[in-house]
Amino acid sequence: MPLTPEQKKQYKSIGHHLKPVLTVADNGLTEGVLAELERALADHELIKVKLNILDRESRLAHIAELCKVGKADLVQVIGKMALIYRKNFSVNKQLSNVHRFK
Repeated sequence: MPLTPEQKKQYKSIGHHLKPVLTVADNGLTEGVLAELERALADHELIKVKLNILDRESRLAHIAELCKVGKADLVQVIGKMALIYRKNFSVNKQLSNVHRFK
């Protein structure tokens, strides 16, 4: 289910204070990057991803692929940073960025 504008607004305000937990570089979406994506989304629900890729179209394609593979929703893209959200039904409230910053 896509995010509502109210949810996006709330997640953007939470994401503003987050540091990137995942970095994608010129090697692209390697097996290690995808494993870390899965772990980060499972633990934190809302994560910030930094993409050290110069080409804008390539960067946006990588973001779309991250969302597709991670079954996540894109909240926001600013420059080389993307904010990604995936609901976790068995959430750890001490790790979840959504629950910690509400």
